[in-house]
Amino acid sequence: MSEGDANDAKDANDAGGEGAPDESSTRRKPVVVVVEPETPGNVGTIARAMKNFGLSDLKLVDPPELDEDGEAYGFAGHAREDVLPNADEVTFEEVVENYHTVGTTAITGEDDRRHERWPFKTPEELRESLATVDAPTAIVFGREGRGLNNEELSRLDEVCSIPAADDYPVLNLGQAATVLLYELRDLTVEETQLPDTAVTRAPEEDVERLHDLFGDFLAATGQREHRREKNELLLRRLLGRAHPTEREVHSLLGTVRKATTKLEHADYLAAKHDEPAYPRE
Repeated sequence: MSEGDANDAKDANDAGGEGAPDESSTRRKPVVVVVEPETPGNVGTIARAMKNFGLSDLKLVDPPELDEDGEAYGFAGHAREDVLPNADEVTFEEVVENYHTVGTTAITGEDDRRHERWPFKTPEELRESLATVDAPTAIVFGREGRGLNNEELSRLDEVCSIPAADDYPVLNLGQAATVLLYELRDLTVEETQLPDTAVTRAPEEDVERLHDLFGDFLAATGQREHRREKNELLLRRLLGRAHPTEREVHSLLGTVRKATTKLEHADYLAAKHDEPAYPRE
């Protein structure tokens, strides 16, 4: 952080009241750093993932040529309009000096005898820890073939690794960035395209009506009492876990009511015409 930024932050804190920004407005989103990427397409894929998950500040250390008619822009999707053309070329030294850094690696240390790749966090654990970090932060990805080396990792503040199959844990660079940025989305995306998925459980009186009607249905099938009691309890436990909506309960009420009426009518017709009732257990 520059001296001017620090003074501005101090002035805002000293001012208090209406002039002091709240924590959510001052917290900065992470920047994404790619060290010596070899394939322009991977740079484009990372830019696209950044745009998907609310990030825009891409920094590249010794990148390949990114031709506007080439692979990088072709893979970037809508990120070709802003994220990719605004990417900054920086040095590894500048990243280390100016950011709280998180290095990424597929190969981790097995214990604390060597600290370059230990301890490490999973993406989920990293999301939780970064939620408490109020400082400029950089997520640092390494080269496609070799990743970040031990010397580079030793200069970074934290290490993150994506859990993967033991016999092949190395993800493609673009894939790794996409997975990690997805896991950090709670810190970077205020709203997604998904609709509100909150489920409102049906009123308890409607659920109880369904239980009563289900009991009548079981009786109409001719089940023995001990079997009916068991099945009624099974339904109660099932609905207790499922938290059905009002519409779902009403739909089941109509179906069970209709089935019960048909069974009772079949019994009536059988008795009227002195015919055997439908087979029972």
